[in-house]
Amino acid sequence: MAKSKEKNRALFLRKKGKSIKEISKKLGIVKSTISLWCRDIELSKEQIRRLHERMVRGSYKGRLKGARIQYERRLERIKNAEKRGVELIGNLTNRDLLISGICLYWAEGSRKRRVAAFTNSDPETVKFMMKWFIRIFKVNKKDFSLRVGINKIHAGRLDEVISFWSKITKIPKCQFWKTTLIKTKNKKFYNNFPVHYGTITIRIKKSSDIYYQIMGLIKGLSNSIKQL
Repeated sequence: MAKSKEKNRALFLRKKGKSIKEISKKLGIVKSTISLWCRDIELSKEQIRRLHERMVRGSYKGRLKGARIQYERRLERIKNAEKRGVELIGNLTNRDLLISGICLYWAEGSRKRRVAAFTNSDPETVKFMMKWFIRIFKVNKKDFSLRVGINKIHAGRLDEVISFWSKITKIPKCQFWKTTLIKTKNKKFYNNFPVHYGTITIRIKKSSDIYYQIMGLIKGLSNSIKQL
């Protein structure tokens, strides 16, 4: 008798346009049984439409929830990696600073014209290299000269761009050379246009001695790597 009541209840709910999953959840009966009981019931076009819309919304919400969970997990992994990285690095010794700067110069520094110069677009990297030149080679801030390189479509923002790099490097605008405007055939407008600041080249005046020292340090680092 109880089973018959459950079946009748299932048939009633199905005729009302409820989904097999909803009926199963409401009655506490497995979906396969509900599906078997209701297999002869034909739903109207409107009921089918509503069930389909509900399924789509449910699927969309499920995807959003899954994406959110993955996003939160990724943030947690990043947070843990950053925490671990900070713990591993700790405070830099002078030797750590020396070698770190040599690695960066080796990758991005100039090895022409016997002048110490470094070009990059990342503000934190530029800050690091400014400190490196000052701490390791005792460079006076007055001996720096800087040049910005940026696409010519930013010509109207040059004062803003130079102000940005002046703040990052703590070097006054009067020590900046004329900006290099780069011509390109690409007319595409990028979303980061208002926050793009091009690249900055740091040069040290009369720096041939510093240049030779840097080249020697790169050679020493290269030789040490070969021994690993």
